[in-house]
Amino acid sequence: MNKLTVLDRFLMWRVKHISDKYFMMILAIVIGFLAGVGAVIIKNGVRLIRNLLTGELVGDIEHYLYFIYPTVGILIVVLIIKFVVKQHVGHGIPSVLYAISKTHGYIKRHNIFSSIIASIFTVGFGGSVGLEGPTVATGAAIGSNIGRMMRLNYKQITLMLGLACAAAMAAIFKAPIAAVVFAIEVIMIDLTLASVIPLLIASVTGLMTSYFFLGQAVLYPFHIEVGFDPGDLPFYILLGILGGFISVYFTKMYIFIEARFAKIKSWLWRWIIGSSILGVLIFFFPALYGEGYEAINACLQGDYSILFEDSIFHAYKDMMMMVFILFLLILFFKAIATSVTFGAGGVGGIFAPTLFLGAFAGLFFANLLNYFGIEPVSASNFAMVGMGGLIAGVLSAPLTGIFLIAEITGGYELFVPLMITATISFATTKIFIKHSVYTHQLAKRGQLITHHKDRAILSLLNVKDLIETNFETVDRDANLGDLVEAISKSSRNLFPVIDDKNNFHGLIVLDDIRNIIFKPHKYEVIKVHELMFMPATHVDPDESMEEVAGKFQATGNYNLPVIKDGKYIGFISRATIFSEYRKMLQDFSDD
Repeated sequence: MNKLTVLDRFLMWRVKHISDKYFMMILAIVIGFLAGVGAVIIKNGVRLIRNLLTGELVGDIEHYLYFIYPTVGILIVVLIIKFVVKQHVGHGIPSVLYAISKTHGYIKRHNIFSSIIASIFTVGFGGSVGLEGPTVATGAAIGSNIGRMMRLNYKQITLMLGLACAAAMAAIFKAPIAAVVFAIEVIMIDLTLASVIPLLIASVTGLMTSYFFLGQAVLYPFHIEVGFDPGDLPFYILLGILGGFISVYFTKMYIFIEARFAKIKSWLWRWIIGSSILGVLIFFFPALYGEGYEAINACLQGDYSILFEDSIFHAYKDMMMMVFILFLLILFFKAIATSVTFGAGGVGGIFAPTLFLGAFAGLFFANLLNYFGIEPVSASNFAMVGMGGLIAGVLSAPLTGIFLIAEITGGYELFVPLMITATISFATTKIFIKHSVYTHQLAKRGQLITHHKDRAILSLLNVKDLIETNFETVDRDANLGDLVEAISKSSRNLFPVIDDKNNFHGLIVLDDIRNIIFKPHKYEVIKVHELMFMPATHVDPDESMEEVAGKFQATGNYNLPVIKDGKYIGFISRATIFSEYRKMLQDFSDD
């Protein structure tokens, strides 16, 4: 008899003394702390590398090194992934959604550290992506592996992923309410009493961990000098429309470039092409360097001088037309810079690029209104509201956009324009694109189930687990007498016809032959292959349950044969699927 481990003993003790509800609350504290530590490591790691690269040591040649830095950083990441990790490192939130959809919430252990290391080098060396996605991926990997270690079920592990995501977002943005909204709206964690309390606990724990290590300074400090003027309402509506169109452009450009790089088989050529394009873009537009933290804060102060900082266009900073041209170029090239960073092999997130685009779009729009005398508006207010609009559009997350921007900037006085702009941006985007950058690949492969409860449950049903084998088989060369003997042994009305090598040749339905089975004189005359028919479709054991459900709906059959490489395996029935579906639905709905 195997000796019980310490973990086994603990889990047995836990089942007896701590209910699932309170155990999830305890785990929420643990996950919140660990995810918060992950956020601290990522932020400090990027800060350290950036200080080393852009400090006084590089002096006057810093501008020219903007071309080299991203190339070196992404090469380091590619080499680490290829020769050290030797496994795929996902891009944050899409990898979490994939885990929920297809791997029962399991995320490989290497993601606990690989996302941290890869994103630190990518962003620290100037890759034009953010840190939020890798922070969430790190937290989710921690939550997934702790959940498996504690032998939690699928529903509990999914909640663990949500807890980790909320804690990571709260830690990096210092926005606990928005983090909970994010987990509900983007990760699609069910809002039940059993989930909302642990979410709040994990979010607050992640926040307090960030406070302890990083201090209480907010990521994007903002002071409202001019409150919401109802007269500005039409312009916030226009900003929402502008944000929607920029969101559509960003999403389509991201998908287009991703598809182009996917066709390049050599990692070396992907790195050469992607990092070269990125280096050139950052050389001409230094504002595209890194996650854009300083640039966003400048926009929130209404300061567009960041457009010209360390730029070859610095001499034109007093020409307003050049200001507008640079605004447009930055908005255009940011989507390309972010996409080629990923294409070249970098690891990061799109949250920061989205905030960057929103701040620049809002500031650009406000300066247009002010310069042409259309309406004097607060440039900083529009920059802040623009950030919410882009999150709503690019990420398909209007509530996250509203609460996150209000919380990280302290701009609750602008809650109404935030709601208006975010809603309109989201609605405008949805006219042209169905899925966000987070979900388009999963949706394309039919793997997006987190946003659809029925598909989520169907995806958890495995065809192989539901195959029924209590059917009497008949040899194709047998006669009617042999078939009658098989009928006498069976409680089913279907009889698969096979040969001596188990190849499936057809099917016989009892109702079709009932008129001749009581005629003994025909037993030796009629052959089985004369009575069988080939069904219109069959099921492969490796098919998804959603595909199987589609076949049942299309044929109207109650049973379908399961065949692999021409070999008969068994049958799968509509009644069995429905029974298992109902059981799992009850488990999902049980608080």
